[in-house]
Amino acid sequence: MTHPVAKKILHWYDRHQRDLPWRRTADPYAVWVSEIMLQQTQVQTVLPYYRRFLARFPTVQALAAASLDDVLKAWENLGYYARARNLHVAAGEIVERWQGVIPSTEEELRSVPGVGPYTAAAIASIAYGKKAPALDGNVKRVLARLFAVQEPLDQTRTQGRLRELADEVIPNREPGRFNQGLMDLGATICTPRKPACDLCPLQNLCLAAARGLQEKLPVKRKRATLPHKEATIAILVDKRGRYLVVQRPARGLLGGLWGFPGGAGQEGRTLQESLTRAVREELGIAVSCGKELAAVNHLYTHFSMTLHAYRCSIREGKPKALKCRGMKWASREELHRLPFSKADRKVMEALSITTGPT
Repeated sequence: MTHPVAKKILHWYDRHQRDLPWRRTADPYAVWVSEIMLQQTQVQTVLPYYRRFLARFPTVQALAAASLDDVLKAWENLGYYARARNLHVAAGEIVERWQGVIPSTEEELRSVPGVGPYTAAAIASIAYGKKAPALDGNVKRVLARLFAVQEPLDQTRTQGRLRELADEVIPNREPGRFNQGLMDLGATICTPRKPACDLCPLQNLCLAAARGLQEKLPVKRKRATLPHKEATIAILVDKRGRYLVVQRPARGLLGGLWGFPGGAGQEGRTLQESLTRAVREELGIAVSCGKELAAVNHLYTHFSMTLHAYRCSIREGKPKALKCRGMKWASREELHRLPFSKADRKVMEALSITTGPT
């Protein structure tokens, strides 16, 4: 028997669903790409990237055959670049292990790089019609209010409780539409602040609304203040007007992206001293550090950063890739084609390093 919550959500979703491109296809590959892009990223931000990515890599085979540089370039400025690296690796595995067919069960999907419990459930339910509750941030908020769950969301016990509640209400038929309905409800009606309870199809079933708790739920622990870091990069230009750039190691923050050589500021050293040491360790060269050309601020998930760019010149040695995947002298046109982080692009903009003649 269909739960009253499911009936109301499906009815509401039929009339109020958002018109999103990944909902116009039943292709599991397109659903997979959309779900990975939507991890910790807002829908409006994802839309143009999704369209361009599928135009560039229309199938899992095309994605598997692409270079990492091409994939990261298509992902540039979308952030959380591990998602792009995992997509690329996973595409190769899917072609090899499953002959290019996206797995259909939660268990198989969770063995795919970059696919966690939520993403596996979303793909299984939306692309394959499997009864699998998909608990993203919006859905967790809706369930916490609907059932007046008053324990902090980040507790393991609370996560288990929400999963149990989702299992109770998800229907056997159209589980994917139900999951998307809950997502849309959380995104448009049951919002984090000032939820529009008068417009909610679940208002007469919602315990938080009945008890006046909708503004207090879900319970979240107070976030710590983000730490701030200082980092440096060297702007090195050869006689042909090319810029020395390095490719970061595959793993870690901004893995696989290109950038200017440099590193984090080091305690007990000036920024210039930190930079010359970082460049020597990364490329095996001694550089003279000139004046600061620009300083840009950038916010990451777990810290904020000021990136200082210095004009430098090679004093001794020939650059070679020591603590990076690769290095090259790149023209301005090449800088445009290579995938860079948003912070590096901010520096280029500040220094007017754009495509065209040097």
